Amino acid sequence: MTATDDPARPRPSDGRDLIPFRQALRTWFAISLQTFGGPAGQIAVMQRTLVEEKRWIGQQRFNHALSYCMLLPGPEAQQLAVYIGWLLNGTRGGLAAGTLFVLPGIVALLALSALYVAFGTTAALTGLFAGLAPAVVAIVAQAVWRVGRRSLTHIAHITLAVAAFAALALFAVPFPLVIAAAAIAGWLIARYLPSTRTLPAEEASDGGPAPLIADGALHHERPGLRRTLRIAAIGLALWAAPLAAVAALFGTGSTFTAQGLFFSGTALVTFGGAYAVLAYVAQQAVHAYGWLTPGEMVRGLALAESTPGPLIMVVQFVAFLGAYRDPGTLTPWAAALLGALLTTWVTFVPCFLFIFLGAPHIERLRGNPHISAALKGITAAVVGVIANLALYFAEHTLFTTVDAVTFGPLQLQLPDPATLRPGALAIALTAAVLIFRLRWSMLRTLGICAGLGLTTALAGLT
Repeated sequence: MTATDDPARPRPSDGRDLIPFRQALRTWFAISLQTFGGPAGQIAVMQRTLVEEKRWIGQQRFNHALSYCMLLPGPEAQQLAVYIGWLLNGTRGGLAAGTLFVLPGIVALLALSALYVAFGTTAALTGLFAGLAPAVVAIVAQAVWRVGRRSLTHIAHITLAVAAFAALALFAVPFPLVIAAAAIAGWLIARYLPSTRTLPAEEASDGGPAPLIADGALHHERPGLRRTLRIAAIGLALWAAPLAAVAALFGTGSTFTAQGLFFSGTALVTFGGAYAVLAYVAQQAVHAYGWLTPGEMVRGLALAESTPGPLIMVVQFVAFLGAYRDPGTLTPWAAALLGALLTTWVTFVPCFLFIFLGAPHIERLRGNPHISAALKGITAAVVGVIANLALYFAEHTLFTTVDAVTFGPLQLQLPDPATLRPGALAIALTAAVLIFRLRWSMLRTLGICAGLGLTTALAGLT
């Protein structure tokens, strides 16, 4: 039985929508409320909801889209949402999926930023969220297991995933080099190991119905020069218009213009996710522009990690504080809101532009054996990338101090055992039992852990 033969499954509502648009909106909104834990946790949410539960997209197609998104600057999980939304419902589906993916985080971080400025401390709220970060450690571990189990079907690809993890975690190899090497390795593996060229029937092996988006189906939207020029013109105009407006209204030397230009630039160089660029953002925001203090940058990062959405959302907190303290002709609160929203706009608009421009071409290249082999190599490396992010998140969640140590060519991040946070460890272990043993839902697990976090914070155990 195919996906569309099952009367219980949604049917296309027209020639473009594979599922009813309202149903897609409800699903993307539900996903957006669970996007804690950085890209690894966010990818895990989409993997479980779209691939395993609803079966709207097959594992191979999911991996193909993820591999392309890993090549792009910006938050790869949000771009993956745009890509899958585009596959399901065309351009409006991509816009809806990408917007809903970040909307709860925007609202939550705006509220927390305002509370921070108004009351000078977020101790109570941080205590409430203190349970979410340890829970995410377990969620990310589950993501590594699920994505790896379905994607690493040959020993050569398992080896490639381990090599990618070692390159990032032990040798601090730049992320773009890891992805480029993975693409070359994937091509070589397919050439010299013909058995890896056969795509495994992952969807058929678990006994469930076939996905709505079959691996061999082509998307209706064909790439072309006219389409490319139209989307590029519209996207660039939307990206630049707010920046041009604040420059005209408040001057080129205003805080708003400086923030718009700076974060427009960072949106183009965030290869490898937020962690790869946050050090540069912190250096410039703290030392070059003076928008906030080093301690406030750390607190902003903690808040961003504890709210749904991409971790790069921390730039909104940075802009909020910077504009509040240098409001120009506006009131501090109006300036803070403008700075935060402008920064969010210039950070995420390029994500939509990259997907709408590139996705149709990537879809047509799925039948190319050389491109498919390269992307399969990237998919294998992605498992190692997620594992490295999981390790990074665990170290910085369960320990107060993590030291950089060099042993010859090895560049390690080693936590100080004396700074272990017992409350965070207990919550992480509890979350692991709830997720792996009891198979609780993510939202239910996060709710329990948030309550435990508040309790341990009040008891001084974190």
